[in-house]
Amino acid sequence: MLKQILNELKKHAPYTSFGAITGIIIMLLFYNLPSKISYNIFYVLHPIHILLSALVTASMYEIHIKNRYKLWVLILVGYLGSVGIATLSDSIIPYLEELLLNFPEREIHLGFIEKWWLVNPLALVGIAIARFRPATRFPHAGHVLLSTWASLFHIIMASGGTINWVLLIITFLFLFLAVWIPCCTSDIVLPLLFTEKANKLCELRH
Repeated sequence: MLKQILNELKKHAPYTSFGAITGIIIMLLFYNLPSKISYNIFYVLHPIHILLSALVTASMYEIHIKNRYKLWVLILVGYLGSVGIATLSDSIIPYLEELLLNFPEREIHLGFIEKWWLVNPLALVGIAIARFRPATRFPHAGHVLLSTWASLFHIIMASGGTINWVLLIITFLFLFLAVWIPCCTSDIVLPLLFTEKANKLCELRH
């Protein structure tokens, strides 16, 4: 399991780096975007990220389980892997950069609370799709980019139009870390851990 996890992290590092580079390019173009517009863009990207993350995470569980297990476990895995980890990726890690650099408009935005009526239902939609039509390849690629851009606009809305080379370098590092470990955890590590436990229980029962 550990070897598989390390291998997945290694495989995803180049793609995550590419996503972070696209984030820096977007920041160079839109760094002085008004905070309200950045906020609105964040709340387009973040909920879609939640949807795709829930779909991938729940699909990984659904595909790898040997026998149908209890539905509530699928819901738990899909919800924790999307809402829990995507919040870390899109909101908490970017907020740490905002604190580190003392951004003038820094504020943490927790979508599952701030816009609970949008974020939580989309997570459940992703889980429901995974239950009947599990898919991992395209949604994973899509949600890695969405996570990068959601994290970026969380940072832009707090920056107050600030930009310099030091900021760009630090932002690249935070974007990379905000996506690399959390997204691999939600899409791969979490569902496989639950799958392994569920499969062992199924084997014991038989």
